[in-house]
Amino acid sequence: MLYRKLKGSNIFDGYTLRGENKVLIIQDNGIIESIVDEVEAGDNIEFYDGILSPGFINAHCHIELSHLKGKIPQHTGLVNFVQTVMQERTAGAEEKHNAIEAATRELYDSGTVAVGDICNTTDSISIKQNKNMHWHNFIEVSGFVAAGAQKRFDEATKIMNAFKTALKAPEQTIALVPHAPYSVSATLFGLLNNASANKTISIHNQECAAENELYVNKSGGFLELYSNFGIDISSFLPTGKRSLESWLPYFTQQQKIILVHNTFTKKDDLLFAANNSGKEQLFYCLCPNANLYIENTLPDVEMMLQQNCNLVLGTDSYASNKQLNVFEEVKTVCKNFPTIALTTVLRWATINGAKALGIDNIAGSFETGKNPGVVLLGEVAKRVV
Repeated sequence: MLYRKLKGSNIFDGYTLRGENKVLIIQDNGIIESIVDEVEAGDNIEFYDGILSPGFINAHCHIELSHLKGKIPQHTGLVNFVQTVMQERTAGAEEKHNAIEAATRELYDSGTVAVGDICNTTDSISIKQNKNMHWHNFIEVSGFVAAGAQKRFDEATKIMNAFKTALKAPEQTIALVPHAPYSVSATLFGLLNNASANKTISIHNQECAAENELYVNKSGGFLELYSNFGIDISSFLPTGKRSLESWLPYFTQQQKIILVHNTFTKKDDLLFAANNSGKEQLFYCLCPNANLYIENTLPDVEMMLQQNCNLVLGTDSYASNKQLNVFEEVKTVCKNFPTIALTTVLRWATINGAKALGIDNIAGSFETGKNPGVVLLGEVAKRVV
């Protein structure tokens, strides 16, 4: 059996830094053999200038929106952003395919090995048939009018079945999921709860203040969005509670839930969620560069750490980001929250993300028998294996 021996300025193993005198030994097929002292490694060591890390897990992406790169203005707020995306997302098949292909290449080259990808169409299927990354496909469903819930659910089910047929993917890697609390009716939440028993799902959560205002007293910016698109919300009754406390109880079937963005999530929200779902079932996905792009603000990351939240990282889409490089998300967190250690944030990008997507048996850390990929971290991130 052939081996490669890799040494960087340090090795991050998915949990901690192992020190500058360690060598990572991998089989020629990428499977991890061990981490040993340099003096035990023998000859033919490959030397790299930077930290060696397991491949990144991008827990939240919209690869099918890649054709929107540079087309959506920054700092408009979520309500205006959503309206613009709805108006601008149409494009020709070739344009969309080329954009998805280029975006996937960027993900791969910068060290991403697995993606939790939001799908509203079948546009990304042909790219995903290339098996160079793990794709966890979240088939997103929206519809705020209860009367149309079954129709929306059935349409999304057709898309899900197309993914299953084309990709021949394991059942647990494809799921119907809600878009966001402001775009899913109680009836549709019920259908999705039944369809996602024991699965991993995702939902955009508390991405703007208006989402909480909608549920507390039926006010805020989303009322304008509904009016502009002719959506009748007369049947919607506010709960008098914030968004997270209002939607989380709909899910009762042992789902693992990735809550995305959490820009306006507060301590009381986290306490409610932990008491009602159990912390081990909830993962909070941060997309800091997208938060800055849209709302020009960031979640209270230090508070989330203090509450022992399971944190993961995502890039969102080219509609709301200038790049899809997970390491840039790591750097943005470290820049804005300098008290948080680099190893902590790298953990979110590796082993935590792998746990969120249910692939920590093969990815996320340098443990014997895994095949997590290897990334070199310096000024930029570059794939090594």
